[in-house]
Amino acid sequence: LDNMNNVFIVRRAFSTSCMLCPWLRARKVVLSSGQLAHQSQGLAFKGCANFKRWFSSRTANSMNIFDRNMKRRQKNWAAALQDGDKYHYLRDEVGSRVADRVFDIARTFPLALDIGCGASHIALHLNKETIEKLFLMDVTVNALKLKETEIPTYRVLADEEFLPFKENTFDLVVSSLSLHWINDLPGAFRQIHHVLKPDGVFIGAMVGGETLYELRCSLQLAELEREGGFAPHVSPYTAVTDLGNLLGQAGFNMLTVDIDDIQVYYPGMFEVLNDLQGMGESNCAWNRKPMLHRDTMLAAAAIYKEMYGSEDGSVPATFEILYMIGWKPHESQAKPAKRGSANMSFGDLGKIIQPPSKKQ
Repeated sequence: LDNMNNVFIVRRAFSTSCMLCPWLRARKVVLSSGQLAHQSQGLAFKGCANFKRWFSSRTANSMNIFDRNMKRRQKNWAAALQDGDKYHYLRDEVGSRVADRVFDIARTFPLALDIGCGASHIALHLNKETIEKLFLMDVTVNALKLKETEIPTYRVLADEEFLPFKENTFDLVVSSLSLHWINDLPGAFRQIHHVLKPDGVFIGAMVGGETLYELRCSLQLAELEREGGFAPHVSPYTAVTDLGNLLGQAGFNMLTVDIDDIQVYYPGMFEVLNDLQGMGESNCAWNRKPMLHRDTMLAAAAIYKEMYGSEDGSVPATFEILYMIGWKPHESQAKPAKRGSANMSFGDLGKIIQPPSKKQ
């Protein structure tokens, strides 16, 4: 661990396999929702031997879907852009919604961790009355150099797939739009559960399976027509039906999962791709196709506008955001009643809420 300018660098000896967009004032957004800790700096980290041994116990059958080195380069490039703030509209919006969920919990968190913090998209919406000390962790050094917050922070350069912290360290762990690039998501949830203190809470947001379905369909249809087949050009995402099960298997209880659909309107498909690149959200799946032919791209843009275009000529891009809350068990938490202990049936609720009839 190197402590340089309040940035801790975790070095690993082993490898790992609608907001207004600034450049278009007319861009619009449609939002719909409702589907469905104090320790010393040295003690906060695992020792090198324990660190390596803990993470070598990951399940051998976890799928290696994403090129993590490619994703690190993409994020580092995006964070180094001089005008990179204009691509932060989605992350800032989702970060504010994660912060709102933190404020919903009526307590002060002595020590918190933000996994995949980026440009402090969550921390900018928090205050020191709620969070006394915050660890910001990201895989890219350029992101950690960006904005300052009013909360005392320590910045950690580390991979989201390998949390370099001791057991029972944090009172709160948050994450926004980062976990969907992790190869072993069940293992990541187990690590988050491991570093939380008993009665600690995890609040996260990640993109869901319906994200960018317009772009995905347009590219597939164009490639099928022009090249006789298609390859995946949009990375696979987690389905909301799986999220609760994964959190439960990791040991969390009192789970909450909800969905927001955010639609951002762009002039065309190429502007969608440009903004995804500026966000550091380009495809990094191992089976990605290195490039698309120019005529295929033009055909995809035409299909996109024909199938999904609005009357004003703009096209939507849908981002399905999955929000999750899970608690690490503690004896003080409310327990569910034993099965069969109820003294009233749900079938009787209708009779209870009916107003009494007037006597004739």
